[in-house]
Amino acid sequence: MKKFLIIVATLHLCIFVQSTEIDPKYLKCLVCRATMDELKTELGKIDPSIEIDIGNYRMDAKGNSITKKVSKARSEIHISETIDEICEKMSDYVRATYKTNGQLTILNLMSSSGVMNPEMSKVDLIQDNDLNKSLKYYCEGIVEEFEEPIISLFSKGDTIIRRKLCTDIAKICDSEDFLNEDGINNDEDNKIEINDEL
Repeated sequence: MKKFLIIVATLHLCIFVQSTEIDPKYLKCLVCRATMDELKTELGKIDPSIEIDIGNYRMDAKGNSITKKVSKARSEIHISETIDEICEKMSDYVRATYKTNGQLTILNLMSSSGVMNPEMSKVDLIQDNDLNKSLKYYCEGIVEEFEEPIISLFSKGDTIIRRKLCTDIAKICDSEDFLNEDGINNDEDNKIEINDEL
C-alpha cells in the first residue's frame, strides 16, 4: 500500500508540475534589456538642471582651464557609478512565463509606484534552484563586459538603447525577438528624458 501511494504521488507531481526549460541565451537577453531599463529609470530620476564640470582641467594659452558643464545624468562618472550598483536591482526580479502563450519573461515584483507589479496576474512564476541569483550574475557579466558602450550610449542620450546594446553591440539578443517593442516608431519610448544643451 505504501508503494502504491508513493507511485500515485509521483505520478500526480509529474502530471501537475510543469518543468519549464529555460533558454539561457534568451534569459540573458531579457536580463540585458531589463538592466538597460533600470539604468534608464535611475538616470531619469536625476534633476536635469543639476550640472557638473567635466574636462581634463588642462590650461589654455591664457591660463584658463578647459571644462564644460553637462547634466549629471549624462556624466560618464555618474553613469559608471550607477552601473556599479544597478545589478542589485535584479534581486527584485523573477522568472515567469505568460499564461497566454508560455513566453519566458522576467518581471520586477514591484512596480515603480511601490505596489505589486500588475503583470503578475498574467504570468506563472518559475521556481528555480538558484533563487534568481543567475539574473544578477548575468547582469554583472553584461555590465562588466560592455561598460564602455553602455556609458557611451547613455552619455550621448542615445535612443533605443536596449536594442543598440543588447542586439547590435553585445549580440546577446536576436533582432527578431523584440520587433514589436523596438520598432522604428518606438524610438521615443527608449529615449532618455534629459534636457541639456551641449
